[in-house]
Amino acid sequence: MNITDHLSELRKRVIWTFVFFAAFFIAGFFYVDQIQYFFIKDLPFELNMTSPGEIIWIIFTFATLVAVVGTLPVLSLQLWLFIKPALTPKERKASLSYIPAIFILFLGGLTFGYLVFVELILPFLLSLNNGMFNEIYTVERYFRFLFRVTIPFAVLFEIPVIVMFLTSLGIVNPVLLVKIRKYAYFVLVIIGTIISPPDFILQLVVAVPLIILYEISIVLSRMVYRKKLEKHREFMESDIEE
Repeated sequence: MNITDHLSELRKRVIWTFVFFAAFFIAGFFYVDQIQYFFIKDLPFELNMTSPGEIIWIIFTFATLVAVVGTLPVLSLQLWLFIKPALTPKERKASLSYIPAIFILFLGGLTFGYLVFVELILPFLLSLNNGMFNEIYTVERYFRFLFRVTIPFAVLFEIPVIVMFLTSLGIVNPVLLVKIRKYAYFVLVIIGTIISPPDFILQLVVAVPLIILYEISIVLSRMVYRKKLEKHREFMESDIEE
């Protein structure tokens, strides 16, 4: 395929992704009430609005969240279909397994981030007031804070899949990941500090799972790298025999 054909194929994949995003976005409007109820049913306080625009903001935000989550596997599939012609049958089968993994890890990150927020971060922040001040929580600020904590977890939980993919492309390898481990830990601790309150225990609770994810990524990278070496060895042996 020449450049024009590649761009045409890419446009086709982008259009299909946008169509599904729009469909999930519209579907999200029909479930906004149920989603809102799920998030606020167990809150120990009431949420208030300071302007009519807040209700519009929360409706569009939830619809967008539904669209992003629903479109993620579609986006992954479209990317796979785009690069499929350049892959061998074995590579196609192996890379196809990335699609459910991306979706599951994203949902796992959202769930973990939400549990950390509800069970640890929110109670800690509420305890700081200790009845000294009147508490007024607005819809927009509460959900902005909630998404600021949960969305980074959803993205960071994709680290193992990203590392496996980069290893398969030869961009990274387990030796490099081990070599930069201490720097990666430092970055992950900083990220955990940013998305958690200024409490040492909570920062550890947030940072430790991220470090574990990095270690899992190293193990998976070794598996992919070992398979690459085996394929290369088989190719070299067959080439010598010929």
